[in-house]
Amino acid sequence: MSPAANGKPLNVLFVCTHNCARSILAEALLNAMAPDRFKAYSAGSRPSANQQPHHLGLQMLQKAGISIDGLRSKSWDEFAAPDAPHMDLIITVCDDAAGEVCPAWPGHPASAHWGYPDPSAGDAPEAQKAEAFRKTMHMLHQRLELLINLPSDKLEKAVLQGTAQELAAH
Repeated sequence: MSPAANGKPLNVLFVCTHNCARSILAEALLNAMAPDRFKAYSAGSRPSANQQPHHLGLQMLQKAGISIDGLRSKSWDEFAAPDAPHMDLIITVCDDAAGEVCPAWPGHPASAHWGYPDPSAGDAPEAQKAEAFRKTMHMLHQRLELLINLPSDKLEKAVLQGTAQELAAH
């Protein structure tokens, strides 16, 4: 039986190289959208300096009425430690992190890759980057909406791997 079927939220870790944009957006969105069914976290292989998420991502979340309290760039090593929360699902949201050798996650959680372009990349003007963040947040929201509306049987551990990978096509 899945944690969700037991009334416990499923723990989901969103992974991106720097943990300052896409993974932070996904963490905040999922926690706001379905706090009873999911507990989202985010991390990176090489987290952002000073543990600061990108300011435009934080602005987009605030504009959407989503709390940014506690959001920070974190190393994925925090979630591979013995005392870390047990993850049910690991989702990479950038191609760099998907290609890296990830830690051995305790409990062998399901995993999937949901690739999104980096809204913080390049040296575009601030308004253009803000639009890129808005689009990324919208795409994440659409896919997370599909995830949170899945029936409980699709979130069973034996099924979750295929289910999460299938959502990458949406």
